[in-house]
Amino acid sequence: MIQSIARKQIAPLGLWVLFGCTSISWLITAAIAPEMAQAYTARVEVSLISQPDESYANFLRRAEAIARAAAQRSFDGDILVTDVAVTIIGQHNSAIAPILLLDVSRQNWKRRPIVSFWATYFPGTQSLLDFSQPSESNQPPESEPNQ
Repeated sequence: MIQSIARKQIAPLGLWVLFGCTSISWLITAAIAPEMAQAYTARVEVSLISQPDESYANFLRRAEAIARAAAQRSFDGDILVTDVAVTIIGQHNSAIAPILLLDVSRQNWKRRPIVSFWATYFPGTQSLLDFSQPSESNQPPESEPNQ
């Protein structure tokens, strides 16, 4: 009879020891190695409106400057950001079209923070936005030859 009582008490005691060791092991692991941080891509979209009488080349330079600032701000603002995707959308008169997409990793940006190196340019944007040569009305009048 004493043996049967001892066996009944040993089984629950063994479960408690096993459960206790597992819990202590889990707590130590959680304290030493906390959960890994989740890295992610920051996505930024910026609209850029053309200035009166602005050339497409100048409009594109402004777009690059804005993309550069947005990428740098995204990396500086959050240490978990591993990649940045900046889309610049241009508006000229009533037309709207994408100008460039800057897609770069933190490591590449740190090594070479040059927008034109990492950006994808949309070749049809100048036509879509109807940036054309200055019209004749914007040209200074030509002087007539003396007769």
